[in-house]
Amino acid sequence: MILQPVRGANEAGDSLPQSDTRRSLFSGVDRGLIVTTLLLMATGLATLYAASYYNAQDHGGALSEVLSQLVGMGVGAAAMAVILHRDYRQLAQPWLCGGLLAVSMVMLALVAVPGIGKMLNGSRRWLRLGPVSFQPSELAKYAMIVYLARALSQKKRNVTRFFRGLAPLFVLPGITFLLILLQPNLSTAGSILIVTAVMVMIAGARWRHLGLIGAAGMALGTFYALSEDYRRARLMSFRHPFDYMTNEGYQLSQSLLAFGSGGLFGMGPGMGRQKFAFLPYPESDFIFAVVGEDVGWVGCMAVLALFAAFLFFGLRVAMRCPDRFGSMLAGGITCMIGVQCVLNVAVVIGMMPTTGLPLPFFSAGGTSVSILMAAVAVLMDISRDHDIAS
Repeated sequence: MILQPVRGANEAGDSLPQSDTRRSLFSGVDRGLIVTTLLLMATGLATLYAASYYNAQDHGGALSEVLSQLVGMGVGAAAMAVILHRDYRQLAQPWLCGGLLAVSMVMLALVAVPGIGKMLNGSRRWLRLGPVSFQPSELAKYAMIVYLARALSQKKRNVTRFFRGLAPLFVLPGITFLLILLQPNLSTAGSILIVTAVMVMIAGARWRHLGLIGAAGMALGTFYALSEDYRRARLMSFRHPFDYMTNEGYQLSQSLLAFGSGGLFGMGPGMGRQKFAFLPYPESDFIFAVVGEDVGWVGCMAVLALFAAFLFFGLRVAMRCPDRFGSMLAGGITCMIGVQCVLNVAVVIGMMPTTGLPLPFFSAGGTSVSILMAAVAVLMDISRDHDIAS
C-alpha cells in the first residue's frame, strides 16, 4: 500500500517525505518502542488479574476484569492496525484535528449534564454508549495533543510572544481543564495543562512566560483545593493519612500498608492481602500498591524502569523526527503517558493528594486502554515514517 503525504499537513514549511510501501504492520517501527509496549501491556494484564480476581468474583467471575481489559485491548489492536496503515500527518488536516477536538469537547459537556453523564462514586465522568461506559476525558487528552502539535508546527506561530503567540495556545486547554474539573477530576485536568506547558516549552517558549502561567495555575489549583470542605479534608489526609483512617485517609493508609507489607521483594505474585476488600479500587487508581505488596520494592523499580525505557524510546522518536508536526506529536504523546505515570505513582505512595488517575497499561478500563494503544500506534507510525528505528 502506497501512502501519500498530506498536502498542507505541516504549515511550518517542513518538507514531508514520501511514505514508502509498508511490507508488514510493524515494518520499520522502533523496536525498543515495540518491546517496551508489549512488556508493559503483559505486566499490566498480569497485575490486573492479581489485583482484581478476589473482588471480581462478585461481579461475573474472577476473570471478569481481565476479560473486559482484553476486549479493550482487542479494540485497541484494531485501532493500531488502522493507524499503522495510514500516514500520521493526516491528523494535521484541519477537519480531522478540529473534529477530534470538537467531539471530545461536546462529550465533556454532555458528561456534566445530569441524566446524561453517568454518576459513579461521587463523580460524573462517564457517558454510556449502549452497553459501554466511555470516559471522554481519555479522548480529550490526546485530541488536545494533536491540536497543539498542529498549532505549534505553524510558521506564523511565535511562542516567544506572550499575548499573540503563547497565551492563545492555552485557551482551548483551559476550557478543557474547566470541563473536566466539573466532573470533578483535577488530576486528569491538570495533566492536560502540564503537557500543554511542556509542549510549548519544547517549541521555544520563554521561561518567564511559562513561570507566569505556572504561577497562575498554582493559584487556581490552591483556590480549588481549599474552596470545599471535602477537598481541604483530602488535602489534610494526604499529609497525615493515618490520622484520617476512618474517612479521607483510609485509601492512602491501606496503600502505604501494602507497600510496607511488600518490603524489598514482596509477598509473592498474587499473595498480597490488601486487595482482599481492604484497599479500595485496587484494580484501577491504586493498582501500583498491588505491585508494591506482591513483588516489593524490586518489582516497583522494575515496573518504573519499563516506563522509563518507554519514555526514552518515545522521546528519541520525537527528537529524531525531521518534521515539526511529527516531532511535537510524538513528544506530546510520550509526555502525557509519562505525566500520568508520575502522578499516579506519586498519589499511591503519598506524595500527592488522592485523585483518580489511572496508571497507563495497568489500570482497568477498556476504553482507556484502547485509546492509549491508538496513541502509541501514532507514536510507532512516526518512528517508522522517517526510518529512525535503528
